[in-house]
Amino acid sequence: MARADRLMRLMDALRRLPAPLTAARLAVETGVSRRQLYRDIATLRAGGALIDGEAGVGYRLTEDTALPPQSFSQLEIEALVLAVGELRQMGDSDLEKAGQSALARIIATLPDRQAQQAMHTVLRSFHPSGAPATITADLALLRRACWEERALTLRYRDLAGRVTEREVWPLGMSYSHGRLMVLVWCCLRQDWRHFHASGIEAAELNGRSFRPRRVPLLRAYAARH
Repeated sequence: MARADRLMRLMDALRRLPAPLTAARLAVETGVSRRQLYRDIATLRAGGALIDGEAGVGYRLTEDTALPPQSFSQLEIEALVLAVGELRQMGDSDLEKAGQSALARIIATLPDRQAQQAMHTVLRSFHPSGAPATITADLALLRRACWEERALTLRYRDLAGRVTEREVWPLGMSYSHGRLMVLVWCCLRQDWRHFHASGIEAAELNGRSFRPRRVPLLRAYAARH
């Protein structure tokens, strides 16, 4: 693991987990040995982070100079918490964890009064229709293909149960009517298609790139729809 990634994971654990945190717990959270953890703690302290505690006692982040104090209105805090809560319904666990981690970092920089508001927000997201559809596709791969503008070969089962294999250019992902959808340019049909993420049975990069077609295709799609 790269040094910057290790330090970011360690800071994230110190911000969001209840203190004090033992070296053993932090080592598990960051995926390093205790010896490496002690070195990383020293590195963060040298960089200006105020971390109280020591080996055998536990650690507590008392001040993070890398994060300036934040200030949000109560309604802005409600909006942030509600937005992150919505991620649970998308069926994308990695995205949900990323949202929770980002929210925890924001809350860690709030004044005490606003941090309490974030813990006791009024708005909540309720979805009486039940759990989101089961998604077996590699969503991290789909996101990567969108970001890097790389073509995919998909095996897709539509709502009628028909299975097809085709090359697609993934353009973006959206959450609509309780379902995670993937917008693609279908090379087979030479047209845009919305695929249910739950219907993607297999996806793999095929080595072809459609850069720089993504932005023009999205603009054309928006103009047509």
